[in-house]
Amino acid sequence: MSAPDPWRRLSALTPARIGIGRAGSGLGTHETLRFALAHARARDAVHAELDAAVVAAELASLGLASLQVASRAAGRASYLLRPDLGRSLAPESRAAVAASGLAGSDIALVIADGLSARAVQAHAASFITAFLRLAECRGWSLSPAVMVSQGRVAIGDEIGELLGARLTLLLIGERPGLSCPDSLGLYVTYAPHPGRNDGERNCVSNIHGAGLSPIEAAGRAAWLIEASLSRGLSGVALKDESTAGASPRLAADAP
Repeated sequence: MSAPDPWRRLSALTPARIGIGRAGSGLGTHETLRFALAHARARDAVHAELDAAVVAAELASLGLASLQVASRAAGRASYLLRPDLGRSLAPESRAAVAASGLAGSDIALVIADGLSARAVQAHAASFITAFLRLAECRGWSLSPAVMVSQGRVAIGDEIGELLGARLTLLLIGERPGLSCPDSLGLYVTYAPHPGRNDGERNCVSNIHGAGLSPIEAAGRAAWLIEASLSRGLSGVALKDESTAGASPRLAADAP
């Protein structure tokens, strides 16, 4: 009787590729096919377009209006080859946001397709459902959702400034991996304006079915936003202590 394979038990605990074995100097047929399928799903996620109308309808059912805009990237190929174009609004979209009359909220809510429109399609509405309840309890006002096609993280800075928001909360599809093509991330940026760098933001990532749930992510986002607004900052100077149960207000008073 052969001894049980310890890798079988360990591999059941993680989506990572561990204990996959080999056939000669290469992978076995099963693992080769599994890798090819995961790679194809990741590529499909990168190239997929966001169905903004579906997301807008989901938000409308929550009582949240939306505005659809675009970055300076003319299409998906341009977006992938020129990351800089995804970081700012197309002129007509900038004018639309400026003329929207949406200014004056505490939080500018921005949704960008990023590198996985599938993630936004799958998880954005669930996250916002949970987050709206927490925002209401804290008395925060939110702008209507500004949905950006071909958008990258920094585009939230421009939108937040145009809306005169105290803070930007941006949801974006993360770069797909071989174990997850639909991971959603969120970024919190205090006093948004063009020129902010990534060290001035806080990120919550890996929001998906096998990762952080939308409800858990909403709780972390609410903690970060409360701490950010009370301390007047975001980024590396603001550590996420939400899982430790610390109060942002009490922590702000600490020496």
